[in-house]
Amino acid sequence: MKLKNILSLLFLAFLMLFSCNSEYNPMRYQTDTHGRGKAKILIEESFKRLFDTSIFTFESQFPKADIIPTYMAESDIIDAFYKNKVKTIVISRDFTADEKKFLRKKQVEVRSDKVAIDAIALIVNPANFDTLMTVKQLKEILTGKQATWNSLKTGINVVYDQKNSANYNYLKEYCGEENLNKNVFAVNSNEEVINYIKKNPNAIGVIGTNWISDQDDFDVLDFLSGIKVVALAEKEGGNYFQPYSGFIYTKEYPLVRDIWIINKARKAGLNTGFVLFMVGDSGQTIVQKSSLVPAINPVRLIQFKEE
Repeated sequence: MKLKNILSLLFLAFLMLFSCNSEYNPMRYQTDTHGRGKAKILIEESFKRLFDTSIFTFESQFPKADIIPTYMAESDIIDAFYKNKVKTIVISRDFTADEKKFLRKKQVEVRSDKVAIDAIALIVNPANFDTLMTVKQLKEILTGKQATWNSLKTGINVVYDQKNSANYNYLKEYCGEENLNKNVFAVNSNEEVINYIKKNPNAIGVIGTNWISDQDDFDVLDFLSGIKVVALAEKEGGNYFQPYSGFIYTKEYPLVRDIWIINKARKAGLNTGFVLFMVGDSGQTIVQKSSLVPAINPVRLIQFKEE
């Protein structure tokens, strides 16, 4: 073997050894891992408060990880997933059997993980004293059968976050309607819904509970200042419940839904690392501290009895 060839082989061997052992090897960083790299995730906007906290905590634990969230309406998120624009999404439901079958035909395998149990919250201005409502009354307001507030004697406006959002989709399905009444309209975000209610006594707002559930959060306390949360009953004469975690867990509060992460990224990548974080102890603790119901860890209910 010529000296030139021997030197070339030795040089290649040296590079391979350096690649395996060097702490500064750039090749290591070309592939993401569970705790390193960049990951884009599309998240339903009504879950923003929960996932802002979760992503901040995850990145604090893994400084080389960069989770890039985009908050959008649910229908737009699902459309982007189908068009292969993103590998990981957070929405309010699992894919149906037909949807998964369609994806398998495209050789796309997805994993669905339930992260939390959430709810739709209804909010009104403090000047409005109609804060107790039955499910029937809510449906009549959404479909236009009840057009006037009992206490204010004014017309009713219903405001929600975005067109095609999880909040709007939930209410349409709940009422069994293709479209809701013309007095039901969108702004641009859950935060805008809260601000709209603070300025408009005749309106009722539809938001995700996680926007107002964590009362250790100063932003949440600011949101709660200037609004009242509606209590719902299944029927006239029944008990009324607000969207507290215990009533969400028992489903005594009627407007309950789930939070799902759907992922088609590779098992060893950062997207999957974040999913594992959310369904693991750390993520489930964040869910519980946000006063939502963890999907994995059990909820302990304490009942007080009067003697």
